[in-house]
Amino acid sequence: MNLLWDFDGTLFDTYPMYVETLLEVFPHVRENFHYDDILKEMQVSFTHGFQYLQLTAQQEAQYRQKNLALAPELFQPFADVEAVLKQADVNVIMSHKEKAVIEAVLAAHGWQHYVAEITTPAQGFPRKPNAEAYAYLHAKYALDAAIGDRALDLIPAKAVGMKTMMFRGTCAAADATLMHYKDFKKVWEML
Repeated sequence: MNLLWDFDGTLFDTYPMYVETLLEVFPHVRENFHYDDILKEMQVSFTHGFQYLQLTAQQEAQYRQKNLALAPELFQPFADVEAVLKQADVNVIMSHKEKAVIEAVLAAHGWQHYVAEITTPAQGFPRKPNAEAYAYLHAKYALDAAIGDRALDLIPAKAVGMKTMMFRGTCAAADATLMHYKDFKKVWEML
C-alpha cells in the first residue's frame, strides 16, 4: 500500500506543543482564552488560530520564529503510527510545515527511511486544499490513500481519486475514520 500523510496532528501530536509554545511566548493569552479553545482553533490552522487570538502580525512572526526553533526531539509521534509506516510500501508527506523541520523530526526519531518524499508550499506547490501536490505525488507513486486530521488534508486526495482516512475526526471527504493507529488494518480493510 502507498500512503500520503499529513504531518501535524496526523503523524505527530504537535498541536498541544504548539499551544504550550504560544502560551510561553504570550502569557497574557492564558488569561483571556481557555486552553481547549486555543487548541481547537490552532488545529484549524495557525492563521485561523492567530485571528481567533487577535495576534498582531508582529506577534505572529515572533511565534513562528519560536516555533521553528523547537527541538526535533520534542515532536512526539502518535502511538502505533510507526507500525503503519513500516507496513506501507511507500509513504509520502504533504504538509504546510517547513520541509527542513519535518526532515529533522523524522531524523530525530530514526524515521527518515520510511518516507520517500516530502512536499510543501515552499517547493512551489499551492497550499491545501489545492490538489496540485497530491496529483504530482499520486502520479509519481500510485498512491492508494491519504491520511490527515483535517478536511483540507483529504479534499485534494478525493479530487485526484485517492481513498481517504481522517485521523481522530470525521468530515464529508473521509472514506473512513481512524481513531487509533492500532486499528489501521481493520479500517484499511473497510476502504
